[in-house]
Amino acid sequence: MAGVRADESAPIRVLIVDDDALVRAGLTLMLKGAPDLHIVGAVADGAEVEGAVAEHEPDVVLMDLRMGGVGGIEATRRLRARPGAPEVVVLTTFDADELVFEALRSGASGFLLKDTPPEGIVDAVRKVVAGEPILSPSITRKLIAHLMPEQETRRRTDARQVLDRLSEREREVALAVAQGKPNAVIAGDLHMSVGTVKGYISRILTKAGLDNRVQLALIVHDAGL
Repeated sequence: MAGVRADESAPIRVLIVDDDALVRAGLTLMLKGAPDLHIVGAVADGAEVEGAVAEHEPDVVLMDLRMGGVGGIEATRRLRARPGAPEVVVLTTFDADELVFEALRSGASGFLLKDTPPEGIVDAVRKVVAGEPILSPSITRKLIAHLMPEQETRRRTDARQVLDRLSEREREVALAVAQGKPNAVIAGDLHMSVGTVKGYISRILTKAGLDNRVQLALIVHDAGL
């Protein structure tokens, strides 16, 4: 799982990765308007991500999906393999891009369309740092529908084996996460505190060997629940 921010009151540190200079400039400009966000850097190639993360220690990386050189999927995979890795949000032009699904499986916490309004991007950065979902169940289902049937069958078997490790209560929390519910709503529905919900999610991710709640949601969908 990603590292926990040392100071929750500090601005959220954001690194931008995109091979289009205009996109980098545009994202930098729009995010600078949010007082609780701080742009720590912007790089043009996935090959530069690990070095930039080591230097700037961002909380969130906005990662272009399609780049020359090292693309967003490989860069995400490399980054998320690091201890205490920042959250990764992939940027794409199409909401049904099959590469989005692969990026999520590589450890990205969600995705944004490049034409998302500025307030939507700012809100997504805040949510992903807070551990909240930024991927709707409808989009998840659309992406799953693009998979080959034989691949889906194998994933369903593997996913059910993962969920079999969970207790009944943990499965209830996992299902709520897959439905896109934030922690506060899950707490109300299951009659527990938000802190307890966070504890359950942390244990579930550890048991399942997952990085984040988006991967958990995909596992639940793969299992057909």
